[in-house]
Amino acid sequence: MRRLDGGVVWITGGGSGLGAACAEELGARGAKVALSGRRLDRLEAAATALRARGVEARVVPCDVTDEESVQAAVADIVAAWGGIDLLLANAGFAVNGPVEALSVADWRRQYDTNVLGLVACVAHALPSLRARRGRIGLVGSVAAFLPIPGSAAYASSKAAVHLIGHTLRAELAPAGVSVTVLHPGFVESEIGQVDNRGVFHGERPDRRPARLMWSAPRAARVMVEAVLARKAERVFTGHGRFGAFVGRHLPWLVPLLLGSRDRTTGPR
Repeated sequence: MRRLDGGVVWITGGGSGLGAACAEELGARGAKVALSGRRLDRLEAAATALRARGVEARVVPCDVTDEESVQAAVADIVAAWGGIDLLLANAGFAVNGPVEALSVADWRRQYDTNVLGLVACVAHALPSLRARRGRIGLVGSVAAFLPIPGSAAYASSKAAVHLIGHTLRAELAPAGVSVTVLHPGFVESEIGQVDNRGVFHGERPDRRPARLMWSAPRAARVMVEAVLARKAERVFTGHGRFGAFVGRHLPWLVPLLLGSRDRTTGPR
């Protein structure tokens, strides 16, 4: 099991789901963990849980759609701990609905968080990551490869993350900074309970198939190991790898596999 003893990790979307699980996994591997997000109560709860395990944790509130907020978050972490060794750009949500039913504002909201917010985090963390020959993990989704009706906004935003990640990897290789693109299939998270405006609804049922769901800790182990090993890409779960293969090589088969079932929430 690879470790990051004393290394500084910044996780966006770190208050719940995959972000919180990755924080626990990285903390168990010796890292200091800075948690960012918009919901301060969730961040504080996640940080408290980490500290109870002996992990040095810091809460750094940040809205990735606000570049000044991103810049301030990076400055806070660098001032406190001297730099950043690993950025896990995990913040994101899903805008669902047929293309004809979505407004331009819906699309803009989706891309502001999942794409432009991710880019802003990378851009502002990069000077420190360069100095430390660090690592970047970009959280995409198996949905990036699947033309599932009702998921065009979300899936295309994750397809953008895929291409950005592999381009960044080529650009940053000479500086010794690695980039790993992570594409989960169905994993325990709150994504199915967040509406098209990014508002969480705890009472909303998660419509994703429970029988295919990985636990967040299980997914976190796979993600963290891939990033620490400086892998280019990691597609998981088993159904996620199958879906990605079909979407990449046999996209015409996807509608046939789905039939007439309503699928408005993709993986992750």
